[in-house]
Amino acid sequence: MQLHFSPSMRSITISSNNGIIDLMRIKVAACHISYRTLFHTILILAFLLPFVFILTALVTLEGVNKCSSFDCLGRRLGPRLLGRVDDSSKRLVRDFYKILNEVKTGEIPPALDLPDSFEQLVSDMKSKQYDAKSFAFLLRGMMEKFERDTREAKFAELMNKHFAASSVPKGIHCLSLRLTDEYSSNAHARKQLPPPELLPRLSDNSYHHFIVSTDNILAAAVVVSSTVQSSQYPDKIVFHVITDKKTYAGMHSWFALNPITPAIVEVKGIHQFDWLTRENVPVLEAVENQNGIRNYYHGNNYARNNLSETNPQKYAAKLQARSPKYISLLNHLRIYLPELFPNLDKVVFLDDDVVVQRDLSLLWEINLNGKVNGAVETCRGADEWVMSKHFRNYFNFSHPLIAQHLDPDECAWAYGMNVFDLRAWRSTNIRETYHTWLKENLRSNLTMWKLGTLPPALIAFKGHVLPIDHSWHMLGLGYQNKTDIESVKKAAVIHYNGQSKPWLQIGFEHLRPFWTKYVNYSNDFVRNCHILDS
Repeated sequence: MQLHFSPSMRSITISSNNGIIDLMRIKVAACHISYRTLFHTILILAFLLPFVFILTALVTLEGVNKCSSFDCLGRRLGPRLLGRVDDSSKRLVRDFYKILNEVKTGEIPPALDLPDSFEQLVSDMKSKQYDAKSFAFLLRGMMEKFERDTREAKFAELMNKHFAASSVPKGIHCLSLRLTDEYSSNAHARKQLPPPELLPRLSDNSYHHFIVSTDNILAAAVVVSSTVQSSQYPDKIVFHVITDKKTYAGMHSWFALNPITPAIVEVKGIHQFDWLTRENVPVLEAVENQNGIRNYYHGNNYARNNLSETNPQKYAAKLQARSPKYISLLNHLRIYLPELFPNLDKVVFLDDDVVVQRDLSLLWEINLNGKVNGAVETCRGADEWVMSKHFRNYFNFSHPLIAQHLDPDECAWAYGMNVFDLRAWRSTNIRETYHTWLKENLRSNLTMWKLGTLPPALIAFKGHVLPIDHSWHMLGLGYQNKTDIESVKKAAVIHYNGQSKPWLQIGFEHLRPFWTKYVNYSNDFVRNCHILDS
């Protein structure tokens, strides 16, 4: 762009760089304009030219310089200079939303091939030139396929976890076999438990009697060891370990070869209790032999589940209800404690998946006020897995008998660490109520509740439970990997209820050390069975 003054100063010409187009020409008549006016005009032009230059540069950068006239330039720059924005992009978005709404309710064309990756999507878009509607169907199909695959993967994970939780780890199976063999070949493994001179303690109510019922030798060892190590009065502890016939020899060998003095341990098999006969507990034979239950546990019911009508949490609960332990006599054994231990007045029952971290002797000082069962309630917290459980979480209230006799909002309580007053228990009909409701559930083909010992116990102990402080019993370590570690450290008893037991590979790594610290990894049997500290 050039500024040219004529020799006579009669005209001033502003031209483009190519000199062809005159952008502005000012003619000055000598007789009609003063030099002061000319000076002011030049000064104004000096201020104006930089803005013209900037506009020209802007037009060039945006490709507007392709325009061949001021008319084109005006059409391009006018709306911007006036603060107006072209709404073509908004119109495009509105049109796309409209297409998405149409696609949402339409059928995906069967001939539409869904890409397996983003790279394939880009490639298909370039090669097949999809229109907007086909592209929207493509997006919908990909999203639905992704959601379906994710859901199926989640249910497959739950299924695999169920099988892992129901199986016996190789190391624990090895431990049981080796200890059973030791019982037959080593006299020390068969020695009497406890020694004859300590037998009177087994029925002495001045001692603290603990009961654990399990066929897991390693788990029993941890429960007993942690209880004794955490006690201020280990010489006052008497443990009654109950197991089944096949595990009895191995369990006896372990505690005979690994005494926990000054505490004493009694190991008994179910077959050694004279009272525990099929005549006294006919309902348990029905539980084990009823065809509906056999099909429930051993049939192909997993494949028949309609996964589209459930969610992962409900599915996980259904799978856990299929755990083989629920038809084991060992799991129902606690309902017969007053008859199995007729000379004892007060006991603490512990599940085999607990760890004791604090002295429990104060439990014997709790006044149950005539109640039978001292237990932690499980309806006082926000945790949906463990601590927000009411009766509605366990029972089918669409069943008329359940709706008639139970309150869905009633608070549930926990098995796993319970203080039982056996004297008060013997004056109740708790056992008979338990049997009655078990039979009703069997007759209803398990439509009142899924199998398990807690639902019938919630009914049988109704009115006989005294809530105790939550710090005595912390649950959920087998459910949730976000358990607060500081709360775990403070709890008297921590409970790995749920599928992720600490002795399984699926156990939570950061919660396992609270259990493994009580495993004797220097023991020859533990070492030879490759039960490793993880």
